Amino acid sequence: MEVKRDRVGLGWRGELAAGILSNLAHIDVLEVIADDYYRTSRASLGALQSLARQVSVSLHGVGMGLASTIPAEPRRLQAMARLMRQVAAESWSEHLSFVRAGGVEIGHLAAPPRTPASVAGTVANIALATRIVGSAPLMENIATLLNPPASTLDEADWLARIIEGAPVPLLLDLHNLYANAVNSGQDPQAMLLRLPLASVGAVHLSGGHWMDEPGGAGRRLLDDHLHDVPPEVFELLTQLARQAPQPLTVIVERDGNYPSFDHVLGQLALARAALRAGRHA
Repeated sequence: MEVKRDRVGLGWRGELAAGILSNLAHIDVLEVIADDYYRTSRASLGALQSLARQVSVSLHGVGMGLASTIPAEPRRLQAMARLMRQVAAESWSEHLSFVRAGGVEIGHLAAPPRTPASVAGTVANIALATRIVGSAPLMENIATLLNPPASTLDEADWLARIIEGAPVPLLLDLHNLYANAVNSGQDPQAMLLRLPLASVGAVHLSGGHWMDEPGGAGRRLLDDHLHDVPPEVFELLTQLARQAPQPLTVIVERDGNYPSFDHVLGQLALARAALRAGRHA
């Protein structure tokens, strides 16, 4: 589906279902965690299909581990392909992370070493995923408290090589970018401007909290999806809207510590205001 205007939506969560269904007029698109529906019941799948007839739906994968020198598992890609057909979703996405190695499931989105080898492995996995699913994924940058050991590229360079080499659209998580920048002593605005912004197809917004480092050496920002989007991340969205002329689909993510749904709608309103500020600059 070709997007012709900026849109603002929300990650689908069961805890937010009542508020979402009562306020679809204020939500342009919903992002659904695909892995929750690979082996779901017929009734659950039917409910998702009904939802997709009422609002645009995008599928978001969490378990493929495409950013790896290990080839992606075809059965996971086939599950995404099947769900895309069943739901008639407008797009799908995954993370630039690895989640398993040596037959061990990590249970976490982990950042691989940022090297030419991991770039090549990721590009190959994205090509395989595109062939099996039938459409290219949007690929999301992930948060990490520490720069991956053995890296020879910085994050902006590594991301750009993958997005341009695949080539695929970037799902730019602005809180992940902000957290990684401040955790590594970089300027978030400067890091943003080094990315291939013309390739950004969608945006994630979320929140996190600061943690004290052992020994009182400082603080690090943890991306936890349990807090409101901070003002600094809305400022990054305004800067992105100023620099990227293409329409953007912005998804606000929340995975717990849920506020009232009016408060959630307020977060969507702030995202729309940040987009407008960038477009009108």
